[in-house]
Amino acid sequence: MGIRQDLKAIASPERAKTNQHYFKTGPGEYGEGDIFIGVTVPNQRKVAKKYYNLPLPEVENLLQSKIHEERLTAVIILVEQFKKANTQTQKEIYNFYLANTRYINNWDIIDSSAPYIVSVYLWENTAQKSSPSKETMSVLTKLAKSSSIWERRIAIMSTFYFIKMGDINETFIIAEMLLHDQHDLIQKAVGWMLREVGNSVGIEIEETFLKKHYQTMPRTMLRYAIEKFPAERRKAYLQGHA
Repeated sequence: MGIRQDLKAIASPERAKTNQHYFKTGPGEYGEGDIFIGVTVPNQRKVAKKYYNLPLPEVENLLQSKIHEERLTAVIILVEQFKKANTQTQKEIYNFYLANTRYINNWDIIDSSAPYIVSVYLWENTAQKSSPSKETMSVLTKLAKSSSIWERRIAIMSTFYFIKMGDINETFIIAEMLLHDQHDLIQKAVGWMLREVGNSVGIEIEETFLKKHYQTMPRTMLRYAIEKFPAERRKAYLQGHA
Protein backbone atom coordinates (compact mmCIF):
# COMPACT_ATOMS: atom_id res chain seq x y z
CA MET A 1 0.00 0.00 0.00
CA GLY A 2 1.07 3.57 -0.64
CA ILE A 3 0.64 6.64 1.53
CA ARG A 4 -2.68 7.61 -0.05
CA GLN A 5 -4.05 4.11 0.44
CA ASP A 6 -2.87 4.10 4.06
CA LEU A 7 -4.73 7.34 4.74
CA LYS A 8 -7.91 6.14 3.05
CA ALA A 9 -7.79 2.91 5.06
CA ILE A 10 -8.15 4.84 8.33
CA ALA A 11 -10.57 7.48 7.04
CA SER A 12 -13.93 8.15 8.65
CA PRO A 13 -16.88 9.54 6.62
CA GLU A 14 -18.41 10.90 9.84
CA ARG A 15 -15.24 12.78 10.74
CA ALA A 16 -14.94 14.01 7.16
CA LYS A 17 -18.38 15.56 7.37
CA THR A 18 -17.54 17.25 10.68
CA ASN A 19 -14.26 18.61 9.29
CA GLN A 20 -15.96 19.95 6.16
CA HIS A 21 -18.04 22.13 8.48
CA TYR A 22 -15.27 23.00 10.96
CA PHE A 23 -12.86 24.12 8.25
CA LYS A 24 -15.47 26.25 6.49
CA THR A 25 -15.54 24.50 3.11
CA GLY A 26 -18.88 25.92 1.93
CA PRO A 27 -19.39 28.42 -0.91
CA GLY A 28 -17.75 31.75 -0.12
CA GLU A 29 -16.01 30.41 3.00
CA TYR A 30 -12.24 30.43 3.46
CA GLY A 31 -11.89 26.68 2.83
CA GLU A 32 -14.28 26.55 -0.09
CA GLY A 33 -13.85 23.36 -2.09
CA ASP A 34 -11.43 21.67 0.32
CA ILE A 35 -12.04 17.93 0.50
CA PHE A 36 -11.74 15.85 3.67
CA ILE A 37 -11.70 12.09 4.03
CA GLY A 38 -11.75 12.08 7.84
CA VAL A 39 -8.34 11.14 9.26
CA THR A 40 -7.28 12.43 12.69
CA VAL A 41 -4.04 14.41 13.00
CA PRO A 42 -2.43 11.80 15.32
CA ASN A 43 -3.13 9.14 12.70
CA GLN A 44 -1.75 11.37 9.97
CA ARG A 45 1.43 11.72 12.03
CA LYS A 46 1.70 7.94 12.28
CA VAL A 47 1.39 7.61 8.52
CA ALA A 48 3.90 10.43 8.01
CA LYS A 49 6.37 8.65 10.27
CA LYS A 50 6.05 5.50 8.18
CA TYR A 51 6.81 7.49 5.01
CA TYR A 52 9.41 9.78 6.56
CA ASN A 53 11.90 9.13 3.72
CA LEU A 54 9.45 9.96 0.93
CA PRO A 55 11.42 11.66 -1.88
CA LEU A 56 10.67 15.35 -2.40
CA PRO A 57 9.00 14.86 -5.82
CA GLU A 58 6.56 12.43 -4.18
CA VAL A 59 5.97 14.83 -1.31
CA GLU A 60 5.22 17.50 -3.92
CA ASN A 61 2.72 15.22 -5.61
CA LEU A 62 1.02 14.62 -2.25
CA LEU A 63 1.06 18.33 -1.42
CA GLN A 64 -0.75 19.14 -4.65
CA SER A 65 -3.66 16.88 -3.71
CA LYS A 66 -7.20 18.20 -3.43
CA ILE A 67 -7.56 16.15 -0.23
CA HIS A 68 -6.82 18.13 2.90
CA GLU A 69 -5.34 15.28 4.91
CA GLU A 70 -2.91 14.42 2.12
CA ARG A 71 -1.62 18.01 2.05
CA LEU A 72 -1.32 18.12 5.83
CA THR A 73 0.50 14.79 5.89
CA ALA A 74 2.86 16.12 3.22
CA VAL A 75 3.92 19.10 5.36
CA ILE A 76 4.25 16.88 8.45
CA ILE A 77 6.73 14.79 6.44
CA LEU A 78 8.55 17.96 5.37
CA VAL A 79 8.88 19.13 8.98
CA GLU A 80 10.30 15.78 10.08
CA GLN A 81 12.73 15.72 7.17
CA PHE A 82 13.78 19.30 7.88
CA LYS A 83 14.53 18.54 11.54
CA LYS A 84 16.96 15.77 10.63
CA ALA A 85 18.44 17.27 7.46
CA ASN A 86 21.84 18.82 6.85
CA THR A 87 22.12 22.50 5.95
CA GLN A 88 21.89 21.95 2.19
CA THR A 89 18.82 19.73 2.42
CA GLN A 90 17.16 22.17 4.82
CA LYS A 91 17.67 24.89 2.23
CA GLU A 92 16.07 22.68 -0.43
CA ILE A 93 13.06 22.00 1.80
CA TYR A 94 12.74 25.68 2.68
CA ASN A 95 12.86 26.74 -0.98
CA PHE A 96 10.44 23.97 -1.89
CA TYR A 97 8.03 25.14 0.79
CA LEU A 98 7.99 28.76 -0.39
CA ALA A 99 7.62 27.65 -4.01
CA ASN A 100 4.48 25.69 -3.10
CA THR A 101 2.56 28.05 -0.83
CA ARG A 102 -0.50 27.84 -3.09
CA TYR A 103 -0.97 24.29 -1.81
CA ILE A 104 -0.28 25.21 1.83
CA ASN A 105 -3.74 26.64 1.93
CA ASN A 106 -5.46 26.17 5.24
CA TRP A 107 -4.64 27.40 8.71
CA ASP A 108 -3.82 24.02 10.23
CA ILE A 109 -1.47 23.14 7.37
CA ILE A 110 0.33 26.45 7.86
CA ASP A 111 0.47 26.26 11.65
CA SER A 112 1.88 22.73 11.47
CA SER A 113 4.71 23.72 9.16
CA ALA A 114 5.66 27.40 8.76
CA PRO A 115 6.92 27.81 12.37
CA TYR A 116 9.10 24.71 11.99
CA ILE A 117 10.48 25.22 8.49
CA VAL A 118 10.39 28.86 7.37
CA SER A 119 10.84 30.34 10.84
CA VAL A 120 13.69 28.02 11.84
CA TYR A 121 15.48 28.32 8.50
CA LEU A 122 15.36 32.12 8.53
CA TRP A 123 16.57 32.27 12.11
CA GLU A 124 19.44 29.88 11.57
CA ASN A 125 20.55 31.28 8.23
CA THR A 126 19.77 35.00 8.14
CA ALA A 127 18.30 36.44 11.32
CA GLN A 128 21.31 36.01 13.56
CA LYS A 129 23.42 38.25 11.32
CA SER A 130 21.40 41.26 12.43
CA SER A 131 17.95 41.78 13.84
CA PRO A 132 15.87 42.20 11.84
CA SER A 133 17.99 41.13 8.87
CA LYS A 134 17.31 42.35 5.34
CA GLU A 135 17.09 38.77 4.07
CA THR A 136 14.51 37.77 6.65
CA MET A 137 12.39 40.86 6.23
CA SER A 138 12.49 40.58 2.44
CA VAL A 139 10.88 37.13 2.68
CA LEU A 140 8.39 37.97 5.42
CA THR A 141 7.24 41.32 4.03
CA LYS A 142 6.66 39.82 0.60
CA LEU A 143 4.42 37.19 2.19
CA ALA A 144 2.69 39.76 4.43
CA LYS A 145 1.82 41.93 1.41
CA SER A 146 0.34 39.00 -0.51
CA SER A 147 -3.28 38.98 -1.65
CA SER A 148 -3.44 35.39 -0.36
CA ILE A 149 -4.63 35.07 3.23
CA TRP A 150 -2.56 31.91 3.47
CA GLU A 151 0.69 33.63 2.55
CA ARG A 152 -0.13 36.42 4.99
CA ARG A 153 -0.70 33.82 7.71
CA ILE A 154 2.59 32.13 6.79
CA ALA A 155 4.29 35.52 7.24
CA ILE A 156 3.22 36.03 10.85
CA MET A 157 3.49 32.34 11.81
CA SER A 158 7.05 32.35 10.47
CA THR A 159 8.08 34.64 13.31
CA PHE A 160 7.26 31.96 15.89
CA TYR A 161 10.78 30.58 16.31
CA PHE A 162 12.19 34.10 16.56
CA ILE A 163 9.97 34.70 19.58
CA LYS A 164 11.13 31.44 21.17
CA MET A 165 14.70 32.66 20.71
CA GLY A 166 13.88 35.95 22.43
CA ASP A 167 13.74 38.09 19.28
CA ILE A 168 10.44 39.96 18.89
CA ASN A 169 11.42 42.56 16.28
CA GLU A 170 10.20 40.59 13.27
CA THR A 171 6.92 39.72 14.98
CA PHE A 172 6.19 43.37 15.75
CA ILE A 173 7.05 44.50 12.21
CA ILE A 174 4.84 41.89 10.53
CA ALA A 175 2.08 42.38 13.12
CA GLU A 176 2.08 46.10 12.33
CA MET A 177 1.81 45.35 8.61
CA LEU A 178 -1.18 43.08 9.25
CA LEU A 179 -2.71 45.22 11.97
CA HIS A 180 -5.82 46.13 10.00
CA ASP A 181 -6.21 42.93 8.01
CA GLN A 182 -9.90 42.20 7.58
CA HIS A 183 -9.70 38.41 7.70
CA ASP A 184 -10.29 36.83 11.09
CA LEU A 185 -7.75 34.07 10.38
CA ILE A 186 -5.06 36.73 10.12
CA GLN A 187 -6.35 38.63 13.13
CA LYS A 188 -6.27 35.44 15.21
CA ALA A 189 -2.76 34.53 14.05
CA VAL A 190 -1.37 38.00 14.80
CA GLY A 191 -3.04 38.03 18.21
CA TRP A 192 -1.64 34.57 18.89
CA MET A 193 1.93 35.60 18.04
CA LEU A 194 1.60 38.73 20.19
CA ARG A 195 0.42 36.50 23.03
CA GLU A 196 3.47 34.29 22.45
CA VAL A 197 5.66 37.38 22.90
CA GLY A 198 4.04 37.84 26.30
CA ASN A 199 4.47 34.17 27.16
CA SER A 200 8.08 33.87 26.03
CA VAL A 201 9.61 37.31 26.58
CA GLY A 202 7.24 39.00 29.00
CA ILE A 203 3.85 40.68 29.09
CA GLU A 204 5.52 44.06 29.56
CA ILE A 205 7.27 43.62 26.19
CA GLU A 206 4.01 42.63 24.52
CA GLU A 207 2.41 45.72 26.04
CA THR A 208 4.91 48.02 24.31
CA PHE A 209 3.15 47.01 21.10
CA LEU A 210 -0.38 46.85 22.49
CA LYS A 211 -0.33 50.28 24.11
CA LYS A 212 0.53 51.76 20.76
CA HIS A 213 -2.09 49.88 18.76
CA TYR A 214 -4.80 48.33 20.93
CA GLN A 215 -7.37 51.05 20.35
CA THR A 216 -7.32 50.57 16.57
CA MET A 217 -6.57 46.87 16.13
CA PRO A 218 -9.47 44.49 15.38
CA ARG A 219 -11.26 43.21 18.46
CA THR A 220 -10.50 39.57 17.59
CA MET A 221 -6.78 40.30 17.39
CA LEU A 222 -6.84 42.11 20.72
CA ARG A 223 -8.77 39.34 22.47
CA TYR A 224 -6.26 36.74 21.31
CA ALA A 225 -3.32 38.92 22.30
CA ILE A 226 -4.51 39.54 25.87
CA GLU A 227 -5.96 36.09 26.55
CA LYS A 228 -3.38 35.28 29.24
CA PHE A 229 -3.46 38.69 30.92
CA PRO A 230 -4.85 39.03 34.47
CA ALA A 231 -8.61 39.61 34.39
CA GLU A 232 -8.45 43.26 35.41
CA ARG A 233 -5.79 44.01 32.80
CA ARG A 234 -7.85 42.32 30.08
CA LYS A 235 -10.89 44.34 31.12
CA ALA A 236 -8.92 47.57 30.92
CA TYR A 237 -7.79 46.83 27.39
CA LEU A 238 -11.25 45.80 26.23
CA GLN A 239 -12.81 48.91 27.75
CA GLY A 240 -10.22 51.13 26.09
CA HIS A 241 -8.39 52.53 29.10
CA ALA A 242 -5.33 50.30 29.51
